[in-house]
Amino acid sequence: MIMFYVYVLSSARGNHLYVGLTNNLRNRVAEHNQGLSPATKPYCPWRLVYYEACLTLSDAERREQYLKTTQGRRLLYRRLKDYMYQKAL
Repeated sequence: MIMFYVYVLSSARGNHLYVGLTNNLRNRVAEHNQGLSPATKPYCPWRLVYYEACLTLSDAERREQYLKTTQGRRLLYRRLKDYMYQKAL
């Protein structure tokens, strides 16, 4: 069974969050940290702070698109409240 993962990375440089989608979470996070993704390369290194597993690609795509909206970002910041607060200190 193939699982699809919607994930959130946090940059060690500043307060950047990145939301992505993959079917191989470990490899994808490693690719981000190796600078293989042009969108995330300037903010390396990245830390995986949140992920969700979905059974279908369409569900994962829908969730990824939601987390990229303003309302979805608010949800992420509420869900990761303690982590974001500690990072700001």
